[in-house]
Amino acid sequence: MLFGRKRKKCSYDRENLKPVIRASICTGEQVAGFKNIHTGKFSAVLLIRNSSDLKEFLEDYDISEADVSTEY
Repeated sequence: MLFGRKRKKCSYDRENLKPVIRASICTGEQVAGFKNIHTGKFSAVLLIRNSSDLKEFLEDYDISEADVSTEY
């Protein structure tokens, strides 16, 4: 437990959303979130600063790294 904060598993609509990491070609900044497969709208969830941030995102939403696509 980090600073008394409990981590909880979150859920997302697996039928309409897919996990995506948006990466900037210029700066290398990465943002994890979900993209609506019908509208294409992206909703940011977490800024990825290091590998532990990515691991946290995967664990919180119970998804595997293979399920996440990267968009530039």
